[in-house]
Amino acid sequence: MSQETKYTEDNIRSLDWKEHIRMRPGMYIGKLGDGSSADDGIYILVKEVLDNSIDEYVMGAGKTIEISIQVNKVTVRDYGRGIPLGKVVDVVSKMNTGGKYDSKAFKKSVGLNGVGTKAVNALSSFFRVESSRDGKSASAEFSQGNLTDQEFLEETSRRKGTKVSFIPDESIFKKYKYRNEYVAKMLKYYVYLNPGLTIIFNGEKFFSENGLKDLLEDNNNQDDMLYPIIHLKGDDIEVAITHSKTQYSEEYHSFVNGQHTTQGGTHQSAFREAVVKTIREFYNKNFEASDVRKSIISAIAIKVMEPIFESQTKTKLGSTEMGGGLSSVRAYINDFVKTQLDNYLHKNAEVADKLLKKIVQAEKERKELSGIRKLARDRAKKSSLHNKKLRDCRIHLGDIKKENYLETTLFITEGDSASGSITKSRNVNTQAVFSLKGKPLNSYGLSKKIVYENEEFNLLQAALNIEDGLEDLRYNNIVIATDADVDGMHIRLLLITFFLQFFPELIKEGHLYILETPLFRVRNKKQTFYCYSDDEKRTAIEKLKGKPEITRFKGLGEISPNEFVHFIGDDIKLDPVMLDKEMSIEQMLQFYMGKNTPDRQKFIIENLKVELDTIEEEV
Repeated sequence: MSQETKYTEDNIRSLDWKEHIRMRPGMYIGKLGDGSSADDGIYILVKEVLDNSIDEYVMGAGKTIEISIQVNKVTVRDYGRGIPLGKVVDVVSKMNTGGKYDSKAFKKSVGLNGVGTKAVNALSSFFRVESSRDGKSASAEFSQGNLTDQEFLEETSRRKGTKVSFIPDESIFKKYKYRNEYVAKMLKYYVYLNPGLTIIFNGEKFFSENGLKDLLEDNNNQDDMLYPIIHLKGDDIEVAITHSKTQYSEEYHSFVNGQHTTQGGTHQSAFREAVVKTIREFYNKNFEASDVRKSIISAIAIKVMEPIFESQTKTKLGSTEMGGGLSSVRAYINDFVKTQLDNYLHKNAEVADKLLKKIVQAEKERKELSGIRKLARDRAKKSSLHNKKLRDCRIHLGDIKKENYLETTLFITEGDSASGSITKSRNVNTQAVFSLKGKPLNSYGLSKKIVYENEEFNLLQAALNIEDGLEDLRYNNIVIATDADVDGMHIRLLLITFFLQFFPELIKEGHLYILETPLFRVRNKKQTFYCYSDDEKRTAIEKLKGKPEITRFKGLGEISPNEFVHFIGDDIKLDPVMLDKEMSIEQMLQFYMGKNTPDRQKFIIENLKVELDTIEEEV
């Protein structure tokens, strides 16, 4: 019989604020990550600090915010009112402390729980806050939430405002690196939502005059818009709408009090319903909702009193009420859209005519596809989707809470050996595997019909649950995991083409990645190095000296499950798939997948020469 475990007063302990944050960081900033994903924790830290500066601007204090990131040290400087000097330490180190509890000072703030900067402080190896106001200043420095230095100056020539610097703790965030592209995208959203605000990031200026209209124009090619952007504004709401000429699915950008709600919420659902209802009434026709919303590209931003989000990272709105004596979120948005969009369509007959033709065309295509879609759904249900094609994760099998959604990952791989290695190595709670059979079809130039007729595409669409848009996307991260050889590269290209052709919003919203796996294993009896390039291989050989064993991994199936666990676990390396802003999706697909062989050959030859020149210089 085993010895009984003692349970006494000594087993009971209370964690202070910083210990709790460091022990359970996911409760405060979502997933950790290494910076390869836009929702990784290191970006949430930036956002939490920046939100305070944005709130100052919203309250009419400070029109410029300066941000710099140098060797993972982040500095945010605003020119707002500055933290009251006697409270500089408390504001960043005492839970439930902050100005946002006073609704008179912060009526429609991003956050109300007083946690943000405390989480940043606790999760940073270095954290410094400095406030200047009324010709005086105060500062404090911390390490892992512990106060290490404090200073108070009676007189200062510094401009009023707050300056926060921090370095994310490497013991929490393993091998992390900031990607400027993700930070820049975050800052663009801030200026779209706050016209007149200037944000300077590492010397680059971000500014918007037209709010959400600028957002849609910057994110989409002008030639692909069916009609000029409809831009509508009210006291607590702003909307921008257009339809794409080529895109199949719906695309939404939604915001609450300046917060990008990437998972939508009550406001986005209400907006989708309101658009359909208004258009039905305008044309006096009972259109199918999917026909009205097909190819829509839109953005909505609302302001709510004391918003309720479904998580600390504020990616989904749960509030049903606007607050301040106003109606519900649903009623408020419906009334606004019904009045403003209806008025716009009455005044702009050309836009109304184009929209009607688009809906009628969508209706025709839907009816043509209806039989195929039904057969495809039945085939997916009867097929081996959840047996052979898809090895799902427990979060979707009801075994664990769905609060872990940000960590859900689907690996798309080819072949039984590769999918077998990943399946045996994965985290069964949050990681799923979809196994392809052979090379996918080149879908460039093909219609949506092919998605249902082609078994691989149909089952992949079903696994992701994206037939009607991203609202119910089952996995936050979609990772293409193919061999690092010519065939693997080709499969990767064909999959990216599929997503660009039919579901470009997956890429626009940052859900698609390439899994980086090591090319070499260099080891002796004492040490093992996994190398992702020839340079890393040479460095490893020099470290081990002598004649180490060198293995070249030709395929994922050659990597044992015991080794693979390192490459899809905490040390996973993901390369995000991002769109080239200089080219439209159609231009990109035409160039890389179309029949412009001479142009593509020239491009390959020129870039191959650059690569060879680089290799020669290194040698």
